Amino acid sequence: MLAFEFHSPEQEIIFPLYKQNNIRVFVKRDDLIHPYISGNKWRKLKHPVNQAKKLAKQTLVTFGGAWSNHLLATAAAGAAFNFKTIGFVRGEEVDNPILKLCQIFGMELIFVSRETYKNKRLLFDENFALDPQAFYIDEGGYSEQGALGCKDVIGELTRTYDQIYCAGGTGTTLAGLQMGIQENKLESMLIGVPVLKGGNFLLEEIEKLGIQTRSLPKLLLDYHFGGYAKTTPELISFVKNFTRQTGILVEPTYTGKLFYALHDQILQGQIKPHSTVLALHTGGLTGILGLLDKF
Repeated sequence: MLAFEFHSPEQEIIFPLYKQNNIRVFVKRDDLIHPYISGNKWRKLKHPVNQAKKLAKQTLVTFGGAWSNHLLATAAAGAAFNFKTIGFVRGEEVDNPILKLCQIFGMELIFVSRETYKNKRLLFDENFALDPQAFYIDEGGYSEQGALGCKDVIGELTRTYDQIYCAGGTGTTLAGLQMGIQENKLESMLIGVPVLKGGNFLLEEIEKLGIQTRSLPKLLLDYHFGGYAKTTPELISFVKNFTRQTGILVEPTYTGKLFYALHDQILQGQIKPHSTVLALHTGGLTGILGLLDKF
């Protein structure tokens, strides 16, 4: 097994809105796990990287967009655990700080058209079917093994929560959290905040992972602000104010939408007084770098 283990802290945050409504809100600070393999990125990579080690693989091959947190996390994990890394990047060749960091960590970048990118398994097979040392990791760490890594969040909790909020992009983290809630026999309600339009597809993705749970997360579908990585002045203003008032850095792609949804649910009276709520901070450097342009 890899030596890199951790338990991220639970931190209560004090915000006037919470106090006014007699609601306690805690944040599971997975953003503090690692500067580059942070949040749910490491949780989704842990088991696949362990498997690659056991199989004596030498190269991790994965996929992502030009601002992918997952690409960066895989590059950093590869450097930390002595793997070569190759990243297929969706779209035209570009240069940005995230891709530069990937290269600094040793990742080879291969840019492919958006059409070619759609079939990632075929892309892997065409390039690496004859390479016994290559190990496939899906975009965003989407896999049953990735969900198993995210399940660990629940086992680490030091208190019980009425509701657990988490942003969702592929469904992997939500699947793991739901599994953890069930295995630990908790009554917590899991609430997912999809960051893409039409977020109901996350329920299908969770079921595709083959993970058996008694129930599926409740999804709040109206907090995507136009789609993945889309923002509005209202969201940017919220992110700035939240960070200034709590000291916790969030960004508009995932965690900003998560906390906006949580605040709005409180304002609408959807969270009962005297509830204790947990929000999972899933990390993410790329959204923070993008936020700098908004100042």
